[in-house]
Amino acid sequence: MSDNRANDTAAITAVLESLYKAWDASDADAFVADYTQEATAIMPGAYRASREEVRQGMAAGFASFLKGTTTTNRQLGIRFLGRDGAIVVSEAGILFPGESEVPADRIVYATWVLEKRDDAWLIAAYHNSPVKSAS
Repeated sequence: MSDNRANDTAAITAVLESLYKAWDASDADAFVADYTQEATAIMPGAYRASREEVRQGMAAGFASFLKGTTTTNRQLGIRFLGRDGAIVVSEAGILFPGESEVPADRIVYATWVLEKRDDAWLIAAYHNSPVKSAS
């Protein structure tokens, strides 16, 4: 392929960084700005079947139990699927007000599926799963 994967990698990273900044600002509209209309999100106990459902869930969370939270995020890798698809794996956690470190039982591994539409990378699907700590 003749695509410049460095540019794609930077663009995908920017999409996710924008999303994390939106979380830190408790801005549900900005949080889903780079989601496709038909995007899905699966988290323990929750399934969101569209960008609007993700937005509504985040807005409700930011107004209640997620109020004042921030996130920690570490990208573990990007794998491209042809010219217009990518999977990002990351490790993330939610910091509640007053916390400086995410407790081990709240760290998750996440999978992001992105697709390139009209030269822009968009989030098509998200899934996370708790990291099991060794005990």
